[in-house]
Amino acid sequence: MDWERIKRKLEPIVKTRITLSELPLKEWDKLATTQPDSEKIGKSMRIKDQLYFLLEVQADAVVVFIMEHTAFTSSEQQLIELVLDAYLLPENSKASSTISEEEKTAQLVKEWVDRQLALKIKEAILPELLAAKLSLSSTKIPLLLYGGYSDSHTVSYKELKKLLESFFEADIILIPLLDKEWLILGSESLLTASEGEEKESVEDALASICSGLYEMLANEWVGECHVTIHYPQESLDKSLLQVIVEMRDTMRLGKMFYPSETMHLPWQMRLEKLLNVLTEAEQQRYVSQVLKRTNQSPDAEMYLLLEQFFELDCNVSETAKSLYVHRNTLLYRLDKFKQETGLDVRNFNDAVLVQVALLLYKVTKRK
Repeated sequence: MDWERIKRKLEPIVKTRITLSELPLKEWDKLATTQPDSEKIGKSMRIKDQLYFLLEVQADAVVVFIMEHTAFTSSEQQLIELVLDAYLLPENSKASSTISEEEKTAQLVKEWVDRQLALKIKEAILPELLAAKLSLSSTKIPLLLYGGYSDSHTVSYKELKKLLESFFEADIILIPLLDKEWLILGSESLLTASEGEEKESVEDALASICSGLYEMLANEWVGECHVTIHYPQESLDKSLLQVIVEMRDTMRLGKMFYPSETMHLPWQMRLEKLLNVLTEAEQQRYVSQVLKRTNQSPDAEMYLLLEQFFELDCNVSETAKSLYVHRNTLLYRLDKFKQETGLDVRNFNDAVLVQVALLLYKVTKRK
């Protein structure tokens, strides 16, 4: 084999960056379901009459050498792959041998999710090979975990999976997503395991799972974290991408509207999801119109009183007890609020208006 002849053929070829939207995605997915991106570096793929030699994988694009497939013999093509592999990935090639097949599959799923979202695709069917490797035929309970650990802290896939399976006392599927973000797929049997003597609703059982997971991670793992959960899912190969998008949205809204909370439940975010559609100007205008305080912020004491009042289902006696004030004192403050705004929160319609205004105020005051 004449290496000098190969080098002369390569001289006019330059690196090309191709966005995922320009790449024949179906062809790329054939390769994407067999090995992680780190193991595809240096490998070639024929698409129609061209050879693509992969040099680098980015979030929304790939960097490749592109050449006519007839320019090289099969032996020359393999030699180029070996040279690229040796120069581009000397460390990763060693590390990859220590990664289990399970972790490699999880990495492939992550890369598939990244590619779909980079193309702004929010609903797609997971490739059959990946779905088979994950064993998604049974109903799964999806959870999303975001770790609050420092950037210098490295979390081991193997150790985290072992910790989670010890907690759930069952096998789970663990998939790394964004930095510090993990997707957990648990068995439907977790629902029955979380039930006590009395029959719980699905929401209560899911909340119990989520709460228990948070407590364990906060105490046994690396401290503060955020968790959310989704309703049990059948045929997750068809809905996985949509579920991830929905859970990310739930966690984002939870952090936005309730920054002090660490557990975010989707059925508690329905109103917040609707309000988030409003523009910032519309949110601020609504707050000023309802509270009629265009030049100042709502009184902090009144703000706390109203939040507690709504949390206790507008029960005057329970609210007074929780705030350690006399019932008549509470009624006086509610009457004062009515005089200032024209809204009586003991009336259902007015209470709804004020609760929405308080939710929006929490968001707009931080902007």
